[in-house]
Amino acid sequence: MKTPLMLLTLALGLSSCSLFAGNKPVDVVVLGLNDFHGNLVPTGFSGIKVPAPTAANPAATANLAAGGAEIIGGYVNSVRSANPDTVLVGGGDLIGASPVISSLLRDEPSVIALSKMGMQVSALGNHEFDQGLKELLRMQNGGCDSNDAAKACKFEANYPGASFKWLGANVVDKDSGKPVFAPYQIVTTASGARIAFVGAVTRVTPTIVTPDGVKTLNFLDEADSVNKFMPEIKAQNPDAIIMLIHEGGTATDKYNVAGCSSLMGNIVDIAKRVDPAVNAIISGHTHQGYNCLVNGRVVIQGDFYGHLLQRLDLQVDKASHKLLSIKAANVVMDASATTTIPKDPAETAIVAKAKGLTDAVKNTVVARIAVPQILRAANDAGESALGDVIADSQLAATRSAATGNAVIALMNPGGIRADLPDSTNIKPDNSVNFGDAFTVQPFGNTLTTVTLTGAQLKAVLEQQFDNPTAGSNRVLQVSAGLTYTWTAAAATGSRVSDLKLSGTDISPTGTYRVTVNSFLADGGDGFTVLKDGTDRLVQPNLSDVDAFQAYLKANTPVAPGPQNRITRK
Repeated sequence: MKTPLMLLTLALGLSSCSLFAGNKPVDVVVLGLNDFHGNLVPTGFSGIKVPAPTAANPAATANLAAGGAEIIGGYVNSVRSANPDTVLVGGGDLIGASPVISSLLRDEPSVIALSKMGMQVSALGNHEFDQGLKELLRMQNGGCDSNDAAKACKFEANYPGASFKWLGANVVDKDSGKPVFAPYQIVTTASGARIAFVGAVTRVTPTIVTPDGVKTLNFLDEADSVNKFMPEIKAQNPDAIIMLIHEGGTATDKYNVAGCSSLMGNIVDIAKRVDPAVNAIISGHTHQGYNCLVNGRVVIQGDFYGHLLQRLDLQVDKASHKLLSIKAANVVMDASATTTIPKDPAETAIVAKAKGLTDAVKNTVVARIAVPQILRAANDAGESALGDVIADSQLAATRSAATGNAVIALMNPGGIRADLPDSTNIKPDNSVNFGDAFTVQPFGNTLTTVTLTGAQLKAVLEQQFDNPTAGSNRVLQVSAGLTYTWTAAAATGSRVSDLKLSGTDISPTGTYRVTVNSFLADGGDGFTVLKDGTDRLVQPNLSDVDAFQAYLKANTPVAPGPQNRITRK
């Protein structure tokens, strides 16, 4: 059975104007890709289930295989062949938090693949800053002067840089106050239509990347920053203006519901405040699929990992520089065996080369698990089976006197990037390889152990609830032995109760050795109390993924636990 592209559209009549003779309206297609994260090969898209029968369960289903550079490139080619006035753009997080095929090569294959597709501009994402500003500028401009020489320029001898431009109207140098990246760019299509793209990244970026890497930058209010440049953009008479922003929300409506009204989150406030001259907003960051309206304006996001492409069909009048109509849709990048989307041969060559350079490492078997998958989905209290395993692995790696004397480990849920393994990589013998483990924890964070008082430990856990809108799940995953209850309705600072270690109450004045990854240790995700930990022991040669693999190997076959460490009232 073939999977349809599900191109459900929303048509908005924006202007009724009389056109000058000979000035025929121009149809422009804008394709948006957000939160690609270097996923050069397809992964499972939970928005569609397909039959996956087994002998034990003939009625089983699995996530549709979707995305990957070959399919995305093939779709872009087909659209561009039908309409040369096609523009490919990005919604941020094109790189960073990437699987082995891209990350072991410093994400250079992904940038080269997107450049080969003809991407023209992209919003900056927070993950573009994972390796710091200097490395991001190298990714933009090219060269081999990397902070990880072992990975840089291994895909090509001289990395050429991105042919597209990252945009960031709200990313400014602290000293000069000037944007470090271009705030906007006007793209001229084959027929001469001029589409302005203005970009921004979530202003909370410094709290969700390693702070040292962005210490010279300020991340300003997204809407205010875009609005600052709107007079300059409008003075150049573009035919349409599209905002690319790496910030988003959530919606109860599914990705294929056109014109949804259920959108919630930070993007709604931004959309309400941004200049009305912005015709549509391509968003990202929250890894959601939605196609909504905010004050009559399209706000769309395409899931993540290239599962969906956002498609805007514009009709513009070049003579009067007006947008006449817009249709919005999310298009499924079906990569299943029955897909009707052709693969792009140029992208196939890039993927094959990257696989050839990384497969030997990726396919090394680490261990077996007791079930086909250990899932990262959290229960109502915020605890996940995979989060428990990762926290336990970090405790096991730092329990000895030589490695930290840890008695507790905490793991941020945002650092858990996939199930173990992803649904497209389940093996008949339940084995997991290096690639599976690395895809779960792709950041290469090192482990750090600090001493916290019981009062500080409670304060860290209270910080989970300081900013409920900062993410869908901020509940830290905790190692075995640590238990507590949180009450959603309680006052700020008083939500955590019954905090125990191995059944004994945590003493506010007692001291406890606590292991976290280097991102958390520096106050990442807003857990600033961790920066106050004393007797800090940094393990520069012990990464989170190394600890994870060692634990899986030592405890083969690992089984998911009962998820009873955190309870909620």
